[in-house]
Amino acid sequence: MSSSAPNTGFDSAHDSSAQDADGFAGRVRSAVKWRWGTQVAAQIITWTSTIMVVRLLEPTDYGLFAMTQVVLTALSILNGQSFATSLVQTKHIDDRRVGQIFGLLLLFNGSMAVMQWLFAPYAAIYFGEPLVEDMLRIQAVIFLTVPFTALPSELLARRLEFRKQGQVNMTAAIIGAVTALSLAWLGWGVWALVYAPIAMFVSRAVGLSIAARLLVKPVFDPRGAWDLVTFGGTLTLCQIFWIIQSQSDIVIAGRMMSTYNLGLYSEALFLTLIVTGRFLPPINEVALAAYSELHRAAKPLGPYFLKTARMVMMVTAPIYIGLALTSENAILTLFGEKWTGMIPIVGGLALVMPFMALHFICSPVTNAMGRTQVYLTTSLVGAIIMPVAFLWGVSGGFGDGDAGAMGLVHAWWAAAPLLCIFTLTMTLPRIGVSPLALIREIAPIAFACGAMTMAVLAVQRYAPIGSPLLDLAWNGFAGATVYAATFWFGWNALVRETWDLLRNRDTATTTPTPA
Repeated sequence: MSSSAPNTGFDSAHDSSAQDADGFAGRVRSAVKWRWGTQVAAQIITWTSTIMVVRLLEPTDYGLFAMTQVVLTALSILNGQSFATSLVQTKHIDDRRVGQIFGLLLLFNGSMAVMQWLFAPYAAIYFGEPLVEDMLRIQAVIFLTVPFTALPSELLARRLEFRKQGQVNMTAAIIGAVTALSLAWLGWGVWALVYAPIAMFVSRAVGLSIAARLLVKPVFDPRGAWDLVTFGGTLTLCQIFWIIQSQSDIVIAGRMMSTYNLGLYSEALFLTLIVTGRFLPPINEVALAAYSELHRAAKPLGPYFLKTARMVMMVTAPIYIGLALTSENAILTLFGEKWTGMIPIVGGLALVMPFMALHFICSPVTNAMGRTQVYLTTSLVGAIIMPVAFLWGVSGGFGDGDAGAMGLVHAWWAAAPLLCIFTLTMTLPRIGVSPLALIREIAPIAFACGAMTMAVLAVQRYAPIGSPLLDLAWNGFAGATVYAATFWFGWNALVRETWDLLRNRDTATTTPTPA
């Protein structure tokens, strides 16, 4: 078998383009524009649909859906996505190796679909909700689509070709949104939340398979793919620990809180994780591909990571601080009166999400270097810290008595900063970056967020309007203006550098910009 791969679109000339700094910077910028830009557009579509659906459904519907998502997410750790990701990092790729990954994906996901079907009755017994059984058995279909989304996505990512992927994702988001809204409007209740993701996954699988020209045959012989299996297996272990970390709050609270309160918490968490859970993964996808290509070209990754961290924090920090400051008006405007119980939960969770954003962007740089043990260690620590904190918090360990959802919020306050600090301690020395260098990069952002906070608090106290919608718009305008003005007058050179990078001027070819 030749080392070239006509069906997957790889050749040695393409991979050697890492030596061309100008071409590389342009490809990365295009990748970010399409992957992140289309993700924003898709999320706007999803948000619009979600807000409309939330007004048609009840908190108990979302509580039931959250119970099924725990099971679905827990089983998804063995869907083989990490083995597909190994195709981005490896130096050697051909049709046989791609076929081997395809075979693994088919085996893993077929097994997961059967496992979820069989486990469904026991999950219903655990949560005390018989409807969970039927919901889980129908949702098992999602696993059958994964091989046809994971493999083409990673093949396109290796080539930094995100335009077609973005277009497919937008189309799938529209299909999912229309399905959810239509079924909710017709009175299908919680089933609107079940069938909408299925419609989205199926349409995405079809679109991505066509976009990546997925014509390779599955190969079930693992010989010659040990490096891919090792890399993917390590990432799978990381995913196992991530699932424990991210889903333990629902697992713990599902037996200790009412379905209504669980629905409030799950929707509040969904809202506050929109940026880190929806916008950072696309950035990480591009960053992993870019870091990997730079590492293959023997270039240091530390300066690139610093620029990425600054860009990510410059966007996420003011969004979350602003959400914490305006949570009451935001919930009343977007969700309505029956969701007022979310207000303190959203405000509390938003305060610590900048720490999670910084934590999330660390893994691509060490994974690109082949140092997956760093990601494995931080994932393991997160799988210990977060569940312990959740159990302590929901049982009133933070001095709140019958704490419930706010106990989980207080657990986030303790665990998220601690996990972020540990992750940075593991990551920075391995990429040649000092803590002081990172602090210098994000210090202007912290200062600008502080100025923004004082401005919003002043407006809320001395110039309230009295309408949730108008107050939200007024507070948002005041905060954004002060945040932008602080950067413009305090760090004008930084603003100009960032603008030049986005406009692809000459400085972009000499300044590290993987994301």
